[in-house]
Order: sequence, then structure tokens, then C-alpha cells
Amino acid sequence: MKLSVRMAALLAPALLLTAACAPSTSDNSSSGEDEKTGTLRVWLFQEVNNKPKEQVVESVIDDFQKAHEDTKVSVEYIPVETRAQRIKAAFNDPKSAPDVIEYGNTDTAGYVKDGGLADVTADFNAWDEAKDSDPTARQSVTVDGKVYGAPFFVGVRALYYRTDVFDELGLKAPKTQAELISTAKEIHAAKPDLYGIAVGGAYTYGAMPFIWANGGELATGKGTSFASAIDSADAQKGIKAYTSLFGDDNCPAAKCAGMGGNDTVTAFASGKAAMAIGGDFSHQAVEAGSVKGKYAVVPLPGVESGSIAPAFAGGNNIGVLKSTSHRTLAVDLMQQLASKKTQGELFDAMGFLPTYADVRDEAAEKDSFVEPFVETLGAETRFVPASPAWAQIDASLVLPTMFQEIVSGKKDVAAAAGDAAAKMDDAFGSAG
Repeated sequence: MKLSVRMAALLAPALLLTAACAPSTSDNSSSGEDEKTGTLRVWLFQEVNNKPKEQVVESVIDDFQKAHEDTKVSVEYIPVETRAQRIKAAFNDPKSAPDVIEYGNTDTAGYVKDGGLADVTADFNAWDEAKDSDPTARQSVTVDGKVYGAPFFVGVRALYYRTDVFDELGLKAPKTQAELISTAKEIHAAKPDLYGIAVGGAYTYGAMPFIWANGGELATGKGTSFASAIDSADAQKGIKAYTSLFGDDNCPAAKCAGMGGNDTVTAFASGKAAMAIGGDFSHQAVEAGSVKGKYAVVPLPGVESGSIAPAFAGGNNIGVLKSTSHRTLAVDLMQQLASKKTQGELFDAMGFLPTYADVRDEAAEKDSFVEPFVETLGAETRFVPASPAWAQIDASLVLPTMFQEIVSGKKDVAAAAGDAAAKMDDAFGSAG
């Protein structure tokens, strides 16, 4: 998931209670109808700077409506942070549900288990452009050999840094994780009004590279059988490295513990941070900020000098809800939104990396900004456990809670990681 990203943020206690008590899916069966006119409802994710995305989507919708007489499309942009609750409710109430949704690739298995997504295998295989989707992107819409959507964009994160600040202080882009941490603290010491690097206690996908770079894993296993590994010795090294960036010497816990990915990008774009871990999908928001022309991007460094920290292989998909009464129209709109033309335009507008290898190559040729992200994609990338339990783990904020307990001083790394591991194992067990 852009997710992108652009993933889970700290929710209010009442919202957490809602997530914990969300009813099980009760009625998400196919409507059995396939109306060729009427209104299609679409839910897409709200971005940090959403206007360019809206303009691309509006163009797609205009063309779609011209091609389908007596058909209207209503688009709503929903917050990424509350997607779990909104989409779960839609699965439970088909009458108020959208026909087409954007969803994070980490959510696929869970949504399929809930019975909310339509099987579009035949439609996808018959779609001429589908053959050019890269294998990783296609895997992100596939569960047990069946396809439940179309890849929308692929996303990885890298290190954005302020060239003006680095030049002023005589600094170079860090080559190791240790250099990243020390450089962040050196910058904050020299410029107390700046976070050396903006980090967030709710920025799960910004923290994961630290865990993976230190040899840790989120979980081990395959198929329907997983066990948490977040409390392993190597994982704890990565957790300790990431949480060391919270404090008065870089990003005060009181301000940064609740920050999610969008918050850290906003801090960087607005000139409040000298560095941030942002995605290719963050490019437009940064360009629209006060740091335009004063930043560069390099792959996030790993533990060894010159290495690249394994990045989360994120991205979003477009799917059709099983409950739609406009299946043919919904599949057509899904394909138009995920087409090569649209993905190329979304790259130009938002910096989203296309899921088609040929379109991505074209993007890299015309914009050098893509290079560190393509380089990161070419290095080792990782994914979350391919289990329906991950949606529950994500929605329950298991990992953000762990980070926040550590940076607030409530628990040490071992205790917080152990508690998180127990919650993950409970989720894996209930999903299996």
C-alpha cells in the first residue's frame, strides 16, 4: 500500500474501539445483477496533495461517461488511516457500498477472506494490457491463483534530504544506517528548529527497513501458517535503531510519536525537517512545498556502507466489490483507472511508479527523480506476511503501538516487541 503509501496513522481511542469491535461481514454476496446504466460509486485514497490526482481521475471519468450513455460516476476520496473501518462497513452494507475501490496491496488477502472483492480473473486475463504488468504487481492482486483487482501503482520509499542544509553544514548523504542516525542528530543540534529526520511512531512502513536491514523479519511461515518474528534479537536491533530517532536530540516523542507517513512527508515538504523517508508517491507533495529545488533523494542506506535497506514493496490496487450491481461497468472502469495511459498520467501528476515495466522505463527516462526508487526496487524488497491476518494486525495498530510504547518510555524494546509478537500470533491464529 501507497500504501503508500501513506499507511496507518495514530487513531483516536474511540476509533480504535470501533476497529476492535467492527462486526464480521454479514452480507457481501454478489447482487446477481449487472445493470448497464445508473451511477457507479468509487472510493479512492486521499493523498497529501490530492488535487493532481483528482484531475487525472476526472479525465478518466469524463471519457468513461462519454463512452457509456446514461452512466454517471461518483468519486469519494477517503482517508487512508480509516480505510479499514470504511471498507469493512461497505462489505457489511452492500446498499451503501461503492462499486469500485482503491485498496492497499497489503489488504488483498484480508479483503478476499471477508468476501468483499469480486473475482475478476477472467476479465484480467482477457485484458490486453494485463500481460505487461510486472510479476510483483500481479502477485499483489492474486490470492490462491485468482485475481481480485488490477495493479494501480507500485511504491517504494527512499531518503529525501535537504541539499541546502547539508551544504551549509558540510554534510554528505549518509551511506549507512548509523550515519543516518548520527547525521540526523548533528543537524538537529546545529539547527534546533529542524527535525534532523522526521520520523513517526505510526509510520510502520518507514520503520520496516530498519528491521529488515538488521536481519529481522516481521513473521516467518507461508500459506495460512505464520508466526511472529518481531521479537527476535535481530528485529529488536532494528526496532532500537528506529526508535533511537525519537527524542529531544532529533524528533521529540511528544510531537513525533503520533505521526504517520503523511505527517513526516508534510514536515519535510514544509521545511520543518532536514530528512524524511518518503515514497516515489510523495514527490508531488514535496514539489508543492517550500523545499522545492532544495532537496535530493537517495536510496535509504542499510547497515553496511553502500548497501540499500530492504524496502517495503508497496503499492495500491483497484478492485471491484463483489456486491456491485454494475459488474460489467465496474470492471471496465477498473481497467480504465489502472490502464497504461492513466498510470503514465498519474506518474506525471503524482510521481506514482507505474506497474507496467514499459511505462516505468519511459518514466525513468524522462525524469531522473525516479532513479533512486528504481534502484531501490532493483535491490532487495520485502512484503508483509501474505495472510488475511495482516489486515487485522494493521487495523489494530499493533506495530505503531509497539513503537509508541517504546518512545514514550512505557516499555523497553524487549517488552514492547514481546507484547506485539503475542498480538500478531493471536491474529495469525484466528485467521488460520
